[in-house]
Amino acid sequence: MSARVSRRIFLGGLLSGTAGAALASPPAASLRPVARGTNLRALAVPEAETLVGDAKLGGRVAFAVADLASGELLEARGEETALPPASVAKAVTALYVLDALGAAHRFTTRLLATGELRDGVIDGDLVLAGGGDPTLDTDALAELAKRLKSAGVREVRGGFRVWGGALPFEQAIDPGQPDHVGYNPAVSGLNLNFNRVHFEWRPSGGSYRVTMDARSALYRPEVQVARMAGTVRDGPVYTYEDSDGRDNWTVARGALGNGGARWLPVRKPELYAGEVFQTFAGAHGIRLGAPEPVRAVPPDAAELAAWESAPLGEIVADMLRYSTNLTAEVVGMAATAARGGSVPSLAVSAREMSRWAGQRLGMTRARFVDHSGLGDASRVSAAEMVAALAAAGRAETLKPILKEVTLRDAQGRPVRSAALTVRAKTGTLHFVSALAGYVSAPGGRELAFAIFTADTERRAGLTRAQLERPEGARGWNGRSRRLQQALIERWGTVYAA
Repeated sequence: MSARVSRRIFLGGLLSGTAGAALASPPAASLRPVARGTNLRALAVPEAETLVGDAKLGGRVAFAVADLASGELLEARGEETALPPASVAKAVTALYVLDALGAAHRFTTRLLATGELRDGVIDGDLVLAGGGDPTLDTDALAELAKRLKSAGVREVRGGFRVWGGALPFEQAIDPGQPDHVGYNPAVSGLNLNFNRVHFEWRPSGGSYRVTMDARSALYRPEVQVARMAGTVRDGPVYTYEDSDGRDNWTVARGALGNGGARWLPVRKPELYAGEVFQTFAGAHGIRLGAPEPVRAVPPDAAELAAWESAPLGEIVADMLRYSTNLTAEVVGMAATAARGGSVPSLAVSAREMSRWAGQRLGMTRARFVDHSGLGDASRVSAAEMVAALAAAGRAETLKPILKEVTLRDAQGRPVRSAALTVRAKTGTLHFVSALAGYVSAPGGRELAFAIFTADTERRAGLTRAQLERPEGARGWNGRSRRLQQALIERWGTVYAA
């Protein structure tokens, strides 16, 4: 028996810039594969089960592929099995935030004065107030300091305060990850450089010269809120301690070699942003005290200068292209707040997105523990994912902002095919690999698909220390990616127009 996704989940494209574009009802029935007629071209194409067996993954493999125009499910395996979506979750987050905020929404970071500005002097405090901008960078703070100078400010008689209370603070997106991985930073309403600090080391006189800075395209201001010390030990390579109001790191000297650099996560984002702004204000002759966090901003504080982000549509497109976890969490929580929901924590916001996905996308069994997919406890089925993608694809909501996926030959070399193009979101955790999006097949037929593979038992057996580079994970994830491509190539042949 065939069943179809409801003709339209989206009544209007969310990327039109209108917040809260109307959404219709979710599918009335679950999808089921439809029997197909004989396709002679498909006779030489391996069956899906053969491809799955050849991949030798272990764990579970689930997929679904549907005709984009009709929503008709063409082929599926384990499509009702809920598996970790990894960063494929960001595709749902994109739909969620564009629905709640609109593509034209911008985040504003403000400089506020709690006292009167007279003759260039603020008789009160200066407040750097975050507005939830996930893309605020060092260059933007430099410009904001310049605008403060242009507003006529020469002196601040009170203190320098920083406020990130527009969104709840989380010390890390996923507490189960290793301390030092840059893709798992703190989350706040005031974020800088995706809440990462640049750690660089160079040999110098039998030791190393170490810098911790907030570098950007134009500037490299060093910071003290994040510090690094080298120690002699066999392991671990990094340790972290929250002490003395700073992020205190140590690194095993034996691991430093001939020099290098990496981004480390920031756990004190408000102080980090405040210190960098303090540096730029000082360059304009405006001396500020050390930044101090505040729980609230006085309602009568006057705005002196502001910085606006790019439109949300651009931010979301970049989030999908570069898979930035910090962006996903910040915009996700901002969307929950805009919908009028209470946002005491990231987990609560993720549950609200799960409810929204059930009501608007028909993903009634989907469960998200965050907005980025970094947490491996999130669960989504291939059937529900492909149904949502099919509806969003017909509304031209998601497909235009997904990254084109490059197909590769057996030697890993890129293969360009005018007859088969793929726009999709990838998702990767150790022993978890996912891919979901759209295929333009030969003859012009458009398909929506979702592929989830996961060896959850093997992943669950990893210690926290093993999560950065567990044995066997690279090979497993490579085999999964090759299976994904093989399935897409199969569908491009079997279901061509």
